[in-house]
Amino acid sequence: MPAASPAALPGPLVPPTLSALRFDAAATPLECVCTGLRPRRGAVALAVLLACLWAAQALAQDAAASAALPVVSVTAKGYAASDAESPVATTVLTEEDLARKQAQNLGEALKGEPGLATASDSAQGQNPVIRGLQKDSVVLMVDGMRLNSAQPAGSIASSMGLALAERVEVVKGPASVLYGTGALGGAINVLLPQARFEPGVSLKAQLGYDSASRGKSGAAVLNASQGDHALMLGAALADYDDYRAPGGRQALTGYAAGSFIGQYRYRIDGQQQLRVSLQQQTDRDIWYVGSTKPHPLPTVGQLTTHSPRQTRRLAEVGYNRQGNGDQPLNLDVRLYRQEMQRSINARASLLGRDIVTNDVGFVTHGLDVRADWLVHPQHVLSIGLNTWRMAANPDSQSAAPPQFTQFTPSKPFTDGSLQATGLYAQDDMKFGALSVLAGLRYDSVRGNAVDMANHTVSTGLARSDGALSGSLGAVYEVTPLLRPFANLSRGFRAPDLRERYQSGARNDGYFWAGSPQLKPEHATQFELGLKGADATLDYSVSAWRMRVSDYITGMQLSSAAAQAACGAGPNATWCKQSVNLGHASLNGVEASLRWRFTPGQTLWAAYTRIRGTNGDLDEPLFMMPADSLTLGWEGRVAPAWTLDAAARLVRRQSRVATRFTHGTEDATPGYGVLDVGATWRYAKDQSLRLAIKNLADKRYHDHLAEGLPGMEALAPGRSLAVSWQGRF
Repeated sequence: MPAASPAALPGPLVPPTLSALRFDAAATPLECVCTGLRPRRGAVALAVLLACLWAAQALAQDAAASAALPVVSVTAKGYAASDAESPVATTVLTEEDLARKQAQNLGEALKGEPGLATASDSAQGQNPVIRGLQKDSVVLMVDGMRLNSAQPAGSIASSMGLALAERVEVVKGPASVLYGTGALGGAINVLLPQARFEPGVSLKAQLGYDSASRGKSGAAVLNASQGDHALMLGAALADYDDYRAPGGRQALTGYAAGSFIGQYRYRIDGQQQLRVSLQQQTDRDIWYVGSTKPHPLPTVGQLTTHSPRQTRRLAEVGYNRQGNGDQPLNLDVRLYRQEMQRSINARASLLGRDIVTNDVGFVTHGLDVRADWLVHPQHVLSIGLNTWRMAANPDSQSAAPPQFTQFTPSKPFTDGSLQATGLYAQDDMKFGALSVLAGLRYDSVRGNAVDMANHTVSTGLARSDGALSGSLGAVYEVTPLLRPFANLSRGFRAPDLRERYQSGARNDGYFWAGSPQLKPEHATQFELGLKGADATLDYSVSAWRMRVSDYITGMQLSSAAAQAACGAGPNATWCKQSVNLGHASLNGVEASLRWRFTPGQTLWAAYTRIRGTNGDLDEPLFMMPADSLTLGWEGRVAPAWTLDAAARLVRRQSRVATRFTHGTEDATPGYGVLDVGATWRYAKDQSLRLAIKNLADKRYHDHLAEGLPGMEALAPGRSLAVSWQGRF
């Protein structure tokens, strides 16, 4: 279930000295800022990191105290709570972290954080990966409202204006208790500016440029408030050319994006507010270079998928009530409508024109109701109901050989819809040094369509499923720097519209047939770890194992079965159908450390190791992130100057699927990338940042970059990034 608006949420369960703490996106809490690498021996790397951790803990006890606040998240529990007291693995990027990273999109910003990776099919299509799971296995949200859309190419995560974001929060591991279907890997929440009741007018602005793509970007957010009225308006624009990689420009990697947001809040009284929110982002001229593949007819050349234009629009009306007294009851209600409109075409290189066109809109209407009751200063009870319905009616046409000039309709499905309704309860309890979080949820999901396969199939298309999700976790405070935690969680994912109803060619070279009667996947994860935080040190280390049953994937068919599913001709030769296989298993170790070893000087480190197995084929799971380690430093070298450096080391990935992919997943070499930067705060509310990304101009591509072997797009080379930020 989407999280309630931060303004409507109660304070976290924290010790009495922090009992007044509230979520504030403008604050600068002590963070676990991490990335990833993979040395030769994972156990040795983890042991070294733990040794450094305990040494840092001993030194931190003698370090000078700092005014930094602990890490706070609203996504882990659904309301503002201290990460140190949550038995859940999280990653938080603050506004300062985002400014330092200077990322173009969400996937790039999360790359290398512990337990996280990025799968890419284009410069814009950077899909976040949580513990080896991506796309439909991760719930993406903006301000707590989920982004619903089938994802055949690109990334809907890039349809959020990251330049406007104040904060990014990630929950790692099954999170279906709060967020329903799709949260097998976890949930990501991008928090945008909110209208604030701060008298007067304020403006925040930023400008950016990077030399690799000759990209120019800018963003501004205006907040105006008087009396019981508050208004926020924001806009961001970006224009990127084809970026330079070692060896030359990478063709078809440029694109343009524009974001506009607005919110009005009316304060009914000291406890109640009404709000109206609007969002829109438009991306243009996106080419998915990872989709490029040869066409069977030499006269056609290569086919590349591209989107001339795609737009996301969201409108929300909300009400919240902030309780008071000894047992406050907080309530948040929202109605929203979100639309994703996409054109996804296939261009033939030698013909110089599109031979396949697709226009589709995904429209979601949703209702969320949430109540949080502070039963006792150490006991918060939450209940919630959310329901949404997504509908789509794609319009597709294909040009027929040999001339490819006559287009005929090839409609994947007609009036397809998914409807989900979930009800949950969560109990957050504190018994002295022990904190316990327990939750239970029931969902009903129904899929239906009028017909599929170009109007040829009209029966057997409806399916309804019920799913039970649960979580139980505990963290025990031995000392503030020693908090063992454990959690057991269960999540589920109902198949999306594309898996149910759409038949067509995919980027792996196969023709995939839809399966209306697919069952939901279910995942169970157990995690055990340590975490701790004080004024100078913040760390987390954990090991986890997940088993996914009724795993949804593709099975290659042959002979009569292939002809029945994919039709006669070449489609039957390379035919796959979405099916529920027995199971897949994943396990991993991740660790992060951030140590302020002296005032103004900070070291950080992060380590990620993930293994996945396809239980039915007894081989490595397809497209698993490589092991990674990141080491970083940030320090004040003068009153107005700070310098920083981060080295991301990634191990060779040789554990690849062979039977599942028929050899199309190739091993990738390891690499190391060094980024350096300098920030000059020349005025109280203004700063200039200079950074050099990929300082050594390393030639590489990530293992999760899509593309036929040898045709994957290289990552950007050395780039000078310049940005300015100011508040007025």
